[in-house]
Amino acid sequence: MDTTKGKQPGVTLRDGTAHIQVWAPLAEAVSLHAYQPDVEVELAKDEHGYWCGKSDQLHDGQKYHFRVDGRMLPDPASRSQPEGVHGPSAVLDISYDWTDYDFRPPHPRDLIIYELHVGTFSQQGNFDGVIERLPYLKALGINAIEIMPVSQFPGERNWGYDGVFSFAVQYSYGGAGALQRLVDACHKHGIAVVLDVVYNHFGPEGNYLPAFGPYFTDKYQTPWGQAVNYDDAWNVGIRDFVVENVRMWFRDFHIDALRLDAVHAIRDFSPSHILQDIRRATDHLIKQKDRPYYLFVECDLNDRRFLEPLEKNGFAIDAQWLDEFHHALRVSIGEQRIGYYREFEPVSHLAKAYHTAYVFDGTFSSHRKKFFGSSAEGLAGERFIVFSQNHDQVGNRMLGERSSMLYTADVQRLAAMAVLVSPFIPLLFMGEEWAAKTPFLYFVSHSDNKLIKAVQEGRRAEFADFHHEGDVPDPQSESTFERSILNWNEIAEEPHKRILAYYQALIQLRTSNQVLKNYNRRDLRIDYEAQKQSIVLTMTHEASVLLCVLNFSTSNQTFPLPHGKWTKIWDSADARWGGRSVSPHQCQGELPVTALSGAIYQHD
Repeated sequence: MDTTKGKQPGVTLRDGTAHIQVWAPLAEAVSLHAYQPDVEVELAKDEHGYWCGKSDQLHDGQKYHFRVDGRMLPDPASRSQPEGVHGPSAVLDISYDWTDYDFRPPHPRDLIIYELHVGTFSQQGNFDGVIERLPYLKALGINAIEIMPVSQFPGERNWGYDGVFSFAVQYSYGGAGALQRLVDACHKHGIAVVLDVVYNHFGPEGNYLPAFGPYFTDKYQTPWGQAVNYDDAWNVGIRDFVVENVRMWFRDFHIDALRLDAVHAIRDFSPSHILQDIRRATDHLIKQKDRPYYLFVECDLNDRRFLEPLEKNGFAIDAQWLDEFHHALRVSIGEQRIGYYREFEPVSHLAKAYHTAYVFDGTFSSHRKKFFGSSAEGLAGERFIVFSQNHDQVGNRMLGERSSMLYTADVQRLAAMAVLVSPFIPLLFMGEEWAAKTPFLYFVSHSDNKLIKAVQEGRRAEFADFHHEGDVPDPQSESTFERSILNWNEIAEEPHKRILAYYQALIQLRTSNQVLKNYNRRDLRIDYEAQKQSIVLTMTHEASVLLCVLNFSTSNQTFPLPHGKWTKIWDSADARWGGRSVSPHQCQGELPVTALSGAIYQHD
């Protein structure tokens, strides 16, 4: 596959002419039928199953269908679905007067990422609602936002992983133009934009792809049914489709990085994996535009091949989410060890995650009942993204509880510190920084009654063992969605105001201290004491040394200090954060650390 040449699917306007292309390899006749005024454009069959044509009779905003062997269908590569997933597509001119040409995203090692869901981030529930809060995010110390998927999904309430029109921006969020406005505004504030995209499955409602061709295959089964057809007969259509979608987000929306959802669920045994094609296309665009674009993935395989360069037949992904750091951290702060948490050991596995990234790096996994994972030796810390909360880990709880609803303030401060002193890329989940009390629940707004019932019953079955906690919130109910909208009034109230100040100061320390800002895993010594339930991190950069103690026990602990005088530069139990610290400003010989807290000392 030539990843340097784009096959722009759908209807694209260039110099007043509509260029039309749709992949339907098994069809006998394909045309485009537009409305108001009615226009019929017959398409000619090109190589590899593409149907192509041009017209100067189509205009911006005009609605249309493709007629495939007599059946009227929305465009699978539609840029706009103003009437939802079942309505006609609309021609859309996505050109935009950008003002961000001097912007360059931070290097991954410098990122402070803030994950958000557009629909619940603000009362407006759209891109403009995010724009209004950019000064707040900038003041917090955020230099990258990660937006949950925005490709058109059914209805107006969804996490975004039920998207069925990969090229169309969710209409209820404001559509393509509003997303471009948001990206431009982010860049003006010095904030990069990461967009979550889904290439491992398509949503169950409004998915018209099978009517056009073999976009799916029975060769494999996935949690969502048929697998996307990346390596079976007639796979050219979906491979071109996905690679061009990547190009579109980078080229036409100025997105800085893509986060590819659950790539472990992609089934592809082609000589060139679809992720390698995506990498090559991205590299070509980097060279062409003379600016960086990054690829991040969610992957639970602990397989370093995803991060290895193309020259080693790797996928050359820039960074991956490190769920195992999250799991080890959560059991260290008291998470109940059930389900996949059962096999994680408090403190010791968190210490291992700091040192080796992957906790299971070829060792036996009792949850999977097999030896699992590979070594991450030699992979820099900036290749991994860590967090104490994210949309999955909050929203996949039955009641959508954030850490603020599960743990005391001192535990929340300790967890945040564990993330922000790590040698990895830190990520926050919206509202975490002020201990928001609103839950983040699972919600949908389907129109198919059978599907609605299936989702409701599936959710109840998933949490059958938790009936003592109450009823499972109805995903279809509008109130479930409304309960998940952030309450921004909280940030002016205590204790939210204090925890927000804590996060702001901690991020400032991370980004300004020369050791925290620059050290890497090779410069990190990790010691842990199971009896004290504590981890001691010794960080070095050039001639500077920091000692960071994380005390996960419910008792004050004392630790021996290396020779010399040490001065405190951070204490999560400081009185200004509402704590009661036992750690002195300066000390020698030994260091007392408050229960459920962390302290950082600098060698004088």
